[in-house]
Amino acid sequence: MPESNLSIGQYLIRRLQDYGIGHVFGIPGDYVLSFYTMLEESPLEAIGCTREDCAGFAADGYARVHGMGALCVTYCVGGLSVCNSIAGAYAEKSPVVMITGSPGLGERVNNPLLHHMVRNFRTQHDVFEKLCVAGAELDDPATAFHEIDRVLAACKRFSRPVYLEIPRDQVRVVPHDAPRFFAPELRSDRRALAEAVDEAARRIEQARQPVLLLGVELHRFNLQDSALRLAEASGIPMAATMLGKGVVGEHHPLYMGLYEGAMGHEKVTKFIESSDCVVMLGTFMTDINLGIFTAELDVADCIYATSEQLRIRHHHYHDVLLKDFIEELAARKLHRTSPLPPAPTDWNKEPFVLRPDDALTITRLVDRLDEQLQDETIVVADIGDSLFASTELTTHGRSEFISPAYYTSMGFATPAALGASVARPNARVVAIVGDGAFQMTGMELSSLVRRKAPVVVIVIDNGGYGTERLLHPGEYRFNDIPAWNYSKLPEVLGGGTGYRAATEGQFDEALNAAWADLSGPSIIHATIPRDDASRALQRLGERMQQNVMGG
Repeated sequence: MPESNLSIGQYLIRRLQDYGIGHVFGIPGDYVLSFYTMLEESPLEAIGCTREDCAGFAADGYARVHGMGALCVTYCVGGLSVCNSIAGAYAEKSPVVMITGSPGLGERVNNPLLHHMVRNFRTQHDVFEKLCVAGAELDDPATAFHEIDRVLAACKRFSRPVYLEIPRDQVRVVPHDAPRFFAPELRSDRRALAEAVDEAARRIEQARQPVLLLGVELHRFNLQDSALRLAEASGIPMAATMLGKGVVGEHHPLYMGLYEGAMGHEKVTKFIESSDCVVMLGTFMTDINLGIFTAELDVADCIYATSEQLRIRHHHYHDVLLKDFIEELAARKLHRTSPLPPAPTDWNKEPFVLRPDDALTITRLVDRLDEQLQDETIVVADIGDSLFASTELTTHGRSEFISPAYYTSMGFATPAALGASVARPNARVVAIVGDGAFQMTGMELSSLVRRKAPVVVIVIDNGGYGTERLLHPGEYRFNDIPAWNYSKLPEVLGGGTGYRAATEGQFDEALNAAWADLSGPSIIHATIPRDDASRALQRLGERMQQNVMGG
């Protein structure tokens, strides 16, 4: 259809397609039914979820592996329910388009008390203004196309969520001579770029022990290959933050492992913290990435480059794109006067040897799962020891590791696994989720059943919030949760297969069977001891208790 004949709703659908979005997650409601009808008639697929926050997590998971994602919910009761998911997407730079309906402009005359409304008609818009990088209410046909273009361009540019609200009587309005928005081409200030690269190159060449610390923005802006070229051209060893896990294949000869402060491997932590030039690329300085602030990095020894700032020691460079900085630095012929000291890059995991009759532990569960992973596997880890233990997994090639490791919202993994499986239907998706997190959003398993998606969901059952038990010792009942028979859920949901495992042998059999089953989702109910904890969580607990005791 010619652009001049498109309604506001149709134009939005076309522009979503222009950005490569093929699916929209959500739940319909009366204020957005007109737009949902358009979605149904369009090439986009509307995917219904069980809850609005689950739709937000699914769109987030989709965006992290696909490039951009979208969800659509109704006014206030739907929109405000998805606030937490969008907040997480903003915190972790996931480009999600939040679409919502609202009361028609004609319905607002004399300010009636319409259902779903709270306080006034702008309340929901004002809330999401704080949670999104850009937003617009499409209440003026003369500017609607311009606003759609502007907001979607911001989503792509900043890799953060945006907000679009359509009054329901505007969805089918066809603007006439509507102006368009053309995003300016982003370019680095060439002089600032040259000076920044000069200073960074000198710092690296003169450093005794330089190291690259890779972060999540390399994922978000597709800069993995550029970072690899820099490492390979310079011979500098690499590590990744927890949020950036999987940014490079962990079999790379220059890769050391994760840097997690006190949670990480001692040799990796010592090498990085003794470096006199840490080159941080796309790295968030969050408490989780820094091992709950057990990391010991001196800003004076850091080159800190993100999409938002570039700082070399105490010098700040403005208007320098992260992509240009990495690529220009990689193109330099760095000349070192002394050889690099040996980095702990030769660590090889011992082959897993099954002990069939032993009780299952989270460490042994992850070690066994590591044997199963392959290229194009997507691992989605929920918060808690599901995340900490999963940092021991080895990513391969272009495999993905997804977790809300900064915002740390429990309940992310199961709906995010839905989004990831929709984005990459040919990839194998594995969700690792604690029993507490699963009880929050686990019914999104029904959406996996409906789509017959062969996602493997591993529920780690220790009867409650294990991480909190370790970090705040004591027999507190608030850390206990009800016991569910998770392996029986497929019977309730009408599809999928359930397994129960309390020993290594049972888990091995369940994982093999689930991996071979492509007919639908599998859920493995993995029972571990109440007081079991991963090595990373144990190290963190010991360090935090030392800090408390003054040790």
